[in-house]
Amino acid sequence: MCGGSGTRLWPLSRESYPKQFISLGSDKSKSLLQKTQLRIMELDNIDNPILVCNEEHRFIVAEQIREINIKKFSILLEPVGRNTAPAITIAALKALERETNPTLLVLASDHEIENTKAFIDTIELGKEYVEQDKIVTFGILPTAPETGYGYIKTFNPLSNDRPKGEKIEQFLEKPNLQKAKELIKNKRFSWNSGIFMVKAKVLLKEMENFSPEILNKCKLSLKESKNDLDFQRLNKVSFEECPSESFDIAIMEKTNKGIVVPLNCGWNDIGSWKAVWENSKKDKNGNFIQGKVITEKTNDCYLRSEKRLIVGIGLEDLVIVETNDAVLISNKYESQIVKNIVEKLKNNKISEGIQHTKVHRPWGHYISIVGDSRWQVKLISVKPGEKLSLQMHHHRSEHWIVVKGTANVEIDQKLSILSENESIYIPLGSKHRLSNPGKIKLILIEVQSGSYVGEDDIIRFEDNYGR
Repeated sequence: MCGGSGTRLWPLSRESYPKQFISLGSDKSKSLLQKTQLRIMELDNIDNPILVCNEEHRFIVAEQIREINIKKFSILLEPVGRNTAPAITIAALKALERETNPTLLVLASDHEIENTKAFIDTIELGKEYVEQDKIVTFGILPTAPETGYGYIKTFNPLSNDRPKGEKIEQFLEKPNLQKAKELIKNKRFSWNSGIFMVKAKVLLKEMENFSPEILNKCKLSLKESKNDLDFQRLNKVSFEECPSESFDIAIMEKTNKGIVVPLNCGWNDIGSWKAVWENSKKDKNGNFIQGKVITEKTNDCYLRSEKRLIVGIGLEDLVIVETNDAVLISNKYESQIVKNIVEKLKNNKISEGIQHTKVHRPWGHYISIVGDSRWQVKLISVKPGEKLSLQMHHHRSEHWIVVKGTANVEIDQKLSILSENESIYIPLGSKHRLSNPGKIKLILIEVQSGSYVGEDDIIRFEDNYGR
């Protein structure tokens, strides 16, 4: 499951490029999504993944999965967010198109796990209960009074020393601090990891019993879906009519097939900057430092600079994250409140709450450097062999200056090839297209000027990516 906006990790994670696509935690070479896929590759008889995401992130998902050499996969596009129950149901229906009754391992794409072997061993234990037609979820014995997780209560205590499945008595929503302090004293309570294992037909039977409307709408939206390149677009009308419910509420709180298996593998859902700090490699003073950062008398902080220099003196238990358009400064223990700040940014229509200045596209990316209401300067990067759509603008003209690589430019059917330090002008209303015919990345500066420079002033005539 690749949905979610990751607002608690703002400003690094935003709706346009949320945390599951970012490198966080101990391994900076892979995104959380990529690590989620790679850690299950040691399982026996594993099939190609089914990924559920939204329209905006489809090219990011496809590119990141290809980067880790997964050649075959299914990407189901949700037209709107409808929580985890519909997403899991759609995936089960899709899996039954491949196999008679496959076992589903349902994973969120934004978890960090330190001990892959222990994780795989626990999944293998879960399989034993799945073969008995149980719905298995995985609970983490609490190490602290955490208010950012839901809890599961079992009839019998869980044990990491002699792990076995226990029947579920109750699900609890995220508690306040006082309640969380009470819960961790009782071994019958575990953190809800949101990871599930179940036979596809068992899952759909329980959906039929307890949430038939979700099942029927999911069946219809998949039946009326359309294939588009690497993606399968679910029918918008049917899916919008689907109730929005979590899998816990739709099934796990109602079924008598629920089993919790204790998971002891260094699990973390990276749901706050405090969690990121805990999961990162720190120096002798307990600080995580990345980028241009200089400190004195600073302890137990998370300091991350993307562009500008950060100087910290006499700091303790702070999170400081600098990006090219925003700076977060928060007490580490108050970092859950970041999501409230993001909501305020959205309500006040402040673009930094949603959009990065770096915007990913299937052909590469662009970075908005500076601009105003009537002009804008972008840095555009185009991958080798890729091309932008054939397009025009009603309200702006553009000027392109190549700074690296070779550009193939089409303006009103006239072709030009530009090398480094060469430029070209695209008049308002002209049909134009940019492509990279070379073997290296094409980088150019784009200067836009006109009465309106918004991204929605694009009329596409041809596009390799079906936009």
